[in-house]
Amino acid sequence: MSNPDLVTDKDCEEFLFERGKGWVCEINDQVVGFSIVDLKENNIWALFVHPDFEGLGVGQKLHHIMLDWYFQQTKKKCLAGNSF
Repeated sequence: MSNPDLVTDKDCEEFLFERGKGWVCEINDQVVGFSIVDLKENNIWALFVHPDFEGLGVGQKLHHIMLDWYFQQTKKKCLAGNSF
């Protein structure tokens, strides 16, 4: 994200505790990626991987875990803007 100040702590709290759920990936006690899904708008609100850990499958694993949870929560067949 080019300007992290655009997302407030309040925004994160809302998406994590009211609108959806989030996950983090740690490698050697370092957070290297995170994702958040939004059930209200049916989309992926965040999916970020630290540049030093790109290409290791972190984003793919977070994406799979997030979508598995999402589709357990809803009867929708796809996320907003995507068709499967």
